[in-house]
Amino acid sequence: MSEDVIQAGPPEGRPVDTVAEPAAHGHRNLGIALALISMAQLMVVLDGTIVNIALPHIQTDLGFTNASLPWVVNAYALAFGGLLLLGGRIGDILGRRKVFMFGVVLFGVASFVGGIAQNETVLLASRILQGVAAAAASPNALALITTTFPAGKERNRAMAVYAAMSGAGAAVGLILGGLLTEASWRWTFFINTPIGLIVAVLAIRYLGESARQTGKFDLPGAITGTVGLTALVYGLTHAAESGWGDSVTVSFIAGGVALIGLFLFIEARSRHALMPFRILANRTRGISFFVMLIVGAALFSMFYFLGIFIQNVLGYSALKTGFAFLPFSFGIVIAAQIASVLIARMDPRWISGAGAAIAAGGMFGFTQLEVDSSYLTHLLPYILLLSFGMGLIFVPLTLTAVSGVANEDSGVGSAVLNTVQQIGGAIGLALLGTVSTNAIKDKFAELAPGLQQAAQAAPDQAKQLQGQATAIATTHGFTTAFMVSAIMFVGAAVITLVGLSVKHKDLAGGDQPVHMG
Repeated sequence: MSEDVIQAGPPEGRPVDTVAEPAAHGHRNLGIALALISMAQLMVVLDGTIVNIALPHIQTDLGFTNASLPWVVNAYALAFGGLLLLGGRIGDILGRRKVFMFGVVLFGVASFVGGIAQNETVLLASRILQGVAAAAASPNALALITTTFPAGKERNRAMAVYAAMSGAGAAVGLILGGLLTEASWRWTFFINTPIGLIVAVLAIRYLGESARQTGKFDLPGAITGTVGLTALVYGLTHAAESGWGDSVTVSFIAGGVALIGLFLFIEARSRHALMPFRILANRTRGISFFVMLIVGAALFSMFYFLGIFIQNVLGYSALKTGFAFLPFSFGIVIAAQIASVLIARMDPRWISGAGAAIAAGGMFGFTQLEVDSSYLTHLLPYILLLSFGMGLIFVPLTLTAVSGVANEDSGVGSAVLNTVQQIGGAIGLALLGTVSTNAIKDKFAELAPGLQQAAQAAPDQAKQLQGQATAIATTHGFTTAFMVSAIMFVGAAVITLVGLSVKHKDLAGGDQPVHMG
């Protein structure tokens, strides 16, 4: 296949439209610049969790089925993860501020479309556009810190605030999602519109533009990778409605795998690959990326299924549900701090391997949920256990994912890490959504005869009995999915302990930038 690329910039690798170094931008208010970048990153990150709280309300208003509802999450994750590397590359070539502004404006517009959506199609289209926008804004937001802030204390402080915003996004999204959903789930979308437009307008004045680089866009790689992943996820999701042997299911899964194979072939041959094979060739990085793929697949299910369970089965309000998840954010921050200290004394496989095992224990705890479970006894302990395990996983694997990467590839290494988390989450949720939906159907079939007899004996209680059966079947479906997630974490622990051989001394003193979130 010929490489369909777009040439940008002058020949001989010389940049054009070169701007002054950040230090020359002394007239800019760096505090406002940092606030703009942080607001944009917070908007992108929290969108991954804010919608989870609103899912039951979206399902009721727009008529999503149990099988199609995961697409509200996956449409965003696939577009974001599939185009993240391309978004960073476009920013390098066309100018990071320009692409960043395009991303935040598109995010605001797409969010408004989602807020006014009256059917599944429009909402899912808006989620895809949000993902495209996030892929443009997020990688360039990080790069703009380097463009705007002078090296040293100012830039280090900006990086710290940026990282804090990335980490706080999940917690803020849970609480804000609950608060806004109490008014209307549509406000979880509308809130992004003014933020995106304000950030874009102020960016013209307070953010510096980067020097444009020469290069080409790897469009074949971006198209085959994203379409292949979408086809694979659609096939996995379609199996929930029509079964694994259905011709449409098989066709999409096979087509998706074929396109992903074509993507890998293109990347291996391309001089301008989005995901250079030299990044994956190292065993340590390959294991790190693969484990993060599995972890993302398992973790997405927790937020998705538990958010619905807490509201639809336990009867919590949206706001109360947001606060119910809040300990997860605290647990992961505390564990991450512990991991940061341990990494100087222990090999990363022991820290991340133990974290995956602990996370598996937390996920297994969710398999014991019942319709009358209590938060303090049956949810909180396992939320904390899972969050602590995740904190131990993330820090070492983030470091090993960029271990030994050349300076010119450090940004790509970090971007690939973020990409595999998003893609893993989309694939995992599609698979686990199908597992859950099939388990719910089976449980309903099991309960149907007794439900029919009970309804005939007490017709006035038929609606109540139906509600009880729905809660029982839903709980059974979700706990089945949690069991598969627990097995995924066990697999991640084994792979980490056996395959990750890098020593902690080899990670000491590294200066590669790490992008979390």
